[in-house]
Parts: sequence; structure tokens; C-alpha cells
Amino acid sequence: MKLLHRPDLFGWSEFDAERNLDFHSVLWVRENGNILIDPLPMSEHDHSHLQLLGGVNFIVLTNSDHCRDAEHIANNTGAQIFGPSGEEDTFPIICDRWLHDNEEIVPGLIAYQLEGSKTHGELALLLEHTTLITGDLIRCHIGGELCMLPKAKLTDYHKATQSIKRIADITGIKTVLTGDGWPIFNHGSEALHRLARSI
Repeated sequence: MKLLHRPDLFGWSEFDAERNLDFHSVLWVRENGNILIDPLPMSEHDHSHLQLLGGVNFIVLTNSDHCRDAEHIANNTGAQIFGPSGEEDTFPIICDRWLHDNEEIVPGLIAYQLEGSKTHGELALLLEHTTLITGDLIRCHIGGELCMLPKAKLTDYHKATQSIKRIADITGIKTVLTGDGWPIFNHGSEALHRLARSI
């Protein structure tokens, strides 16, 4: 796994040829149990690295299209899976806990519910006030500039834009780690505001 912008954050990626961009997963190493977010399948190297960093206790999924390898990892490690409450009735895998808007998942990690994306109640995660981790709605196809999921894939354009503007209004975001596309390691709030003004 690659070290990200903090000593307790790591990531690994998979290139998607159809969309011509990378998919990303995040590991937060913490004293009270490590957390994987939207985990892709792991290489043997990354799995060994994960074990060296203390394994995994919790898996957080931002939406049903990002289940990825969560069930397999949970079966092998005993990690609990947390999913978005907006999809509780239709989620494709069993979750141990359903996350709601503005809920503190563990100390320092807040879930924000986004509406209008391709799945109901998609989550964005705010880590210790400064790092935003997104699923599908907020992405980055061009380095340095955030964009929105293509309009054709949205279930409600107005709700989607309002959700993005709500996130953009959160002060102090430095970094945006997107599920799809490039990460933005600095000036995250400015990038979010540019996106909000463009939609």
C-alpha cells in the first residue's frame, strides 16, 4: 500500500480501462482498530503490509457499488462491515451496522449522507475535520479539479448538487481522497467550492 498524506493513512488502487481512471481504497491505522474504506482486492504484498500495520477491524462502504472485496476480506479477518442506511433494504451484502447522516462512526470519523447519486444515501466520510473520503458522487477525472458523477448516472440532479454544496460548506477540508480518479492532497475546500460553483 502507498503512504498517503498522513502517517496513519494508506491507499491502494486499481486502474479501470473502461473509464480510464483509478479506483481507490483507503486504510486508516488507528489504536482502537484499523478501518478499511471501500476495499478493492488486495495484492499479496498489500495484504502482508496490512498485517504488519495491525490488520483490519472495521470496513466502511460508501455505497453498494463499492462493496468490491469487502465480504471476502471480512470473512478472512472477522472485520465488521458498515454500510449506508439509505440502502439497508437492498444492500447486496450483510452489514453489521448501518450508518446515518452526521453519525460519528468511530471518534474522528463522521458520515455524511449524499442524495441524488446513482445509489440512495451514498456516504462521504470526514476524517478528523480535514480529510474528505468520497465514493462515487464527488470524483476527480482531471488532476486538481473535482467533478460530479455524470448527469446520466444520477437519480436526482438537484439533490446531487445540493449534497455537493452542503459538503463544500464544511470548513477546513484540506484533502479529498476520491473513490474514483485523482486525489487532491491540498486546498480541498477550494476545489470543493469550485465544483459547487460549476454545477
